[in-house]
Amino acid sequence: MSSFKLAYHANCWGSLGGDAVGVTSITNLAYRTFGDMRRACADIAAAGYEGVELFDGNLLDFSAAEMRALLADNGLTLVATYAGGNFIFDDILPEELARIIRAADRAAELGAPHLVVGGGAKRFDGIREADYPRLAAALDRVKEIAEERGLTAHYHPHLSTIVEGPEEVRKIFALTGIDFCPDTAHLAAAGGDPAALIREHAARISYVHLKGFQKEPFAFTPLDRGDVPTDAIIAALREIGFAGWVCTELDSWADPLEGAKASRSYLESA
Repeated sequence: MSSFKLAYHANCWGSLGGDAVGVTSITNLAYRTFGDMRRACADIAAAGYEGVELFDGNLLDFSAAEMRALLADNGLTLVATYAGGNFIFDDILPEELARIIRAADRAAELGAPHLVVGGGAKRFDGIREADYPRLAAALDRVKEIAEERGLTAHYHPHLSTIVEGPEEVRKIFALTGIDFCPDTAHLAAAGGDPAALIREHAARISYVHLKGFQKEPFAFTPLDRGDVPTDAIIAALREIGFAGWVCTELDSWADPLEGAKASRSYLESA
């Protein structure tokens, strides 16, 4: 793994969710982990990672000075922040982009290189083909927002959105110029071959989320277990000449530090 820099997402140190105020105020809705980010950063550093990714809500809970001190105390780099939106509804898109601007401003202030977004809402009556160009146009705006602040923007296909499996991945990246952040577990769970998708979209990949996944019962796992062929994914990254930040994540685990250490141990042996 010498050509990769290793980061870990802080989302495992509490329940995942969003701000309840977002039900009635889109502009104030953010992703967050309901947990202690100070403990998360200390554990991530103790597990041997160099960097951390934070949800936008958790990042903005801290002032820039407070976050800068927290990172310095643990010898960590802020690698990315993750935000999201529906991205297909014209009336609320300015509110969603305003939230992303706030997160991008803070990430840039702290020297982070990456901005990651997920989303693309499924409507109550199913997916409408016209929603793909709407999503693509919103992602191009996210790309502009990031570039204006010296960040690289990435779209993260995600279960429960209109971009899950390989065909949808191909469709959206034919319509937008944003980079592709492959989440290996989400791609596999949607029926894709993560290694093949990495090779196919090599020119669009400059940041990666690594995660384990088991089919039965459905669960995300550390990298050393589950049904995702992570060895093949690492081989694909080496084949395309990837040399950047790889962020391992694990949405939920009884002992977050143990999960982080297990994945780090796997990566050292890989």
